[in-house]
Amino acid sequence: MGSQEIIKIEDDFILIRFQNDDNNVIRLERAITKGLIQFHFGIKGRAKFIFNEGSYALDLKDEKSLLLYNPQKELPLNLELSPNSWLISVIISIKKFHTLFSSEADYIPFLSEENNDKKYYKEDNISPSMAIVLSQMFHYNLNPSIKNLYYKGKGYELLSLYFNRNEDSNAEQCPFLIDEENVLKIKKAKEIIISKMAEPPGLQELSDEIGLNLKKLKMGFKQIYGDTVYGFLFDYKMDYARKLLDSGSYNVNEVGLKIGYSTGSHFIAAFKKKFATTPKKYLMTLNQNT
Repeated sequence: MGSQEIIKIEDDFILIRFQNDDNNVIRLERAITKGLIQFHFGIKGRAKFIFNEGSYALDLKDEKSLLLYNPQKELPLNLELSPNSWLISVIISIKKFHTLFSSEADYIPFLSEENNDKKYYKEDNISPSMAIVLSQMFHYNLNPSIKNLYYKGKGYELLSLYFNRNEDSNAEQCPFLIDEENVLKIKKAKEIIISKMAEPPGLQELSDEIGLNLKKLKMGFKQIYGDTVYGFLFDYKMDYARKLLDSGSYNVNEVGLKIGYSTGSHFIAAFKKKFATTPKKYLMTLNQNT
């Protein structure tokens, strides 16, 4: 079954949760006036944004984001949501956005004076920290009376993480990372710890494997990904665990083992540290929402 929930945060600032748990593609439409910036976050599955009556389309896969802005014309939301797909969109006016980032406008590309009247498009990855916020926005289970306040906080948090991530990954700003070879080594380190997340290598072993000394590994990883090696891995593992629980194919102990926790109690403690709830309660929330 397909659905969309519109949450008004403030004037000129809304969130839309799109959900298709059906086996068929669903089509959703919404008028978007000029002067609004669109952020779209693919949580799972796939979406397609259709423009100019079908003459142009943009795909959005899971764990990817799209930023769309065109001050010259309206960009109505014309969306095809694939089966078993979830998507969150943030729609905010350029005026409202300027008030959030007024002192940092030079650092946000499409807020700079030379881009003032230009359309802007950007596709990017969703970082682990952003994925956690998106998950919390989708699995909201609090008292309805504080719903708007909760989503307001999460909306601002998501935007701040989106732009902080871009700054972290702007490698050319750092003299050490200006060397493309070093950037590739740091990315390789990330791929290694993800592929071996159940039994990750030690930092020295990781640094030997990628051919970069320990100090440069730690410094470079923090600059690109905005966190320590194991801080990043913890966020990634918890988000992966959440996805396994979402699938309904594994129980709590099986999920813990898959991501490297030999005892259920250690996994439960880690999950609670990240999501402020236990895996069991999280599963109960999922069941209530289905």
